[in-house]
Amino acid sequence: MEETRRPTLIASVRRALHLMETVASHPGGAPAKQLARESGIPLGTAYHLLRTLAHEGYAARLPDGLWVLGDRVGALEGGSRPHRLLTRIRPTLTALRDELGMAAYFGMRVDDEIRILDIADGPRAPRVDLWAGFADAAHATAIGKCVLSQADEEWRRSYVTRRVLADLTPRTITDPDRFLTALRAPRDLWLDREEYALGTVCAAVPVTDATGGVTGALAVSCPAPRLPEVERSAHRLRAAADRIERTLTLTLG
Repeated sequence: MEETRRPTLIASVRRALHLMETVASHPGGAPAKQLARESGIPLGTAYHLLRTLAHEGYAARLPDGLWVLGDRVGALEGGSRPHRLLTRIRPTLTALRDELGMAAYFGMRVDDEIRILDIADGPRAPRVDLWAGFADAAHATAIGKCVLSQADEEWRRSYVTRRVLADLTPRTITDPDRFLTALRAPRDLWLDREEYALGTVCAAVPVTDATGGVTGALAVSCPAPRLPEVERSAHRLRAAADRIERTLTLTLG
């Protein structure tokens, strides 16, 4: 009889775990209403659970009202850096988006890949349609080129030889030697001149913490006719990157 008895399940714990899974499926954050709908939890209950998770450090509400996983989730994962960084960098991304009227992005090297960790966009600053998987398209993006330019030659060459440099637009550099040569040229601003998507340009600047433990890039995207405006705004990008670097140093130092 003891073996056939069904285990006692705590409904509130199950709901909280399902809600955390839903939050985790939105690295850039999501509003409570969306999280409640996707997890199948009544909105009032979702609010109570989110506040409880936030109190315990397993969720965090960003300044723009979106919910993301909290710092303590990283401890469960053995100290996942991306989750620890997200809540720290979002205010700067949002401010840059509002200042320039362009979608803002933060990407970095995670293990042996280049990933976009967060995007701040909006109706007046739409993000690029990431129709091609970023893991296989970094060569066509300002973020990818900026991060690769900070790496040593061995890792750059390894990264390029492990994948095909896909021809995403007529402007995409697909020759490995030509691409690696371009990465060696020192630049203050790395550009994607319609290499990922026709009609869209992106610009990126490096982001590193004081210890060198973070190799990342801050970027913005906009329609191609605004490229001169982007280039004139390079100092604003650099100032925002400096703010992120100070935050990373305080957080990870």
